[in-house]
Amino acid sequence: MPASAPARPTLPLPWLDRAGRLSLLKLCVFLLVLAPGLDLAWAYAHDALGAKPITTLIHATGEWSMRLLLATLAVTPLRRVANWPKLINLRRMLGLAALAYALAHLALYVVDQNFDLGKVVSEIALRVYLTIGFVALAGLVVLGWTSTDAAIRRMGQAWNRLHRIVYGIAALGLLHYFLQAKIDVTNPVFWTGLFLLLMGWRLMQRLRAPTRPWSLALLAIGTALLTALLEAAWYGVKSGVPASLVLGANLDFSGPIRPAWWVLGIGLLLPLLNLVRGTPEGGRAAAARRAPGLVPARAMAQKP
Repeated sequence: MPASAPARPTLPLPWLDRAGRLSLLKLCVFLLVLAPGLDLAWAYAHDALGAKPITTLIHATGEWSMRLLLATLAVTPLRRVANWPKLINLRRMLGLAALAYALAHLALYVVDQNFDLGKVVSEIALRVYLTIGFVALAGLVVLGWTSTDAAIRRMGQAWNRLHRIVYGIAALGLLHYFLQAKIDVTNPVFWTGLFLLLMGWRLMQRLRAPTRPWSLALLAIGTALLTALLEAAWYGVKSGVPASLVLGANLDFSGPIRPAWWVLGIGLLLPLLNLVRGTPEGGRAAAARRAPGLVPARAMAQKP
């Protein structure tokens, strides 16, 4: 009798843990990352996206890609600060969701250009902000393509080095966000502030600085100040608005709350989480540190 064909490997369902059991945490997060896309599809089907629905979809998918990429970068700090090891199981899902929204972002841009691929290519090549965005997308594709367990085993330590480019990809994505926002950069400033918060935590780890409620509070305050300075610098360079006016707006609470205050509020959740759920740092925590990326190289194969 002829030998039976080898079974094809199947992709694991996103709501199952590595043992094949239902994970309520992963199921909830899967539904949350799926919800924006379904909401946008419903709004498009019901003509609820305004006069330029495709443009609205382009902006919305790009924004969600950026949010999910930052959520991916937040997994490691949160699992350490809040002593919540199971969060590591969400990193691959969040990273691939960020890639999916980014690909939808590009696909919708192609639709907006009436499927004229020549024009799409020329626009990406000639417009700096599109070039930056495309480079960031290409980097995400590489990380997504190498996010499988097989790729991790095959690449070894090279996998860790490759996936560190996620920081540069996030920075390029935020710069693309700034440049396409043009006048009002409130949202890009806010998300960049959160990126600075996450990178500040990583710098603390690199310098082996103590991670305690007081040091995390100082990180939040410092990041909020940097966010306010970033906003003032951007408006000063792009619009010629005096920095003193922008900085002064942060102390005027009669209007919208400025991004720096939102960053401070979110940043102060870190010392609160650490105080309630955290554990003292020790040798075990230091030894457990891994290079962050879309997928952890070794920890994904370990039970939390």
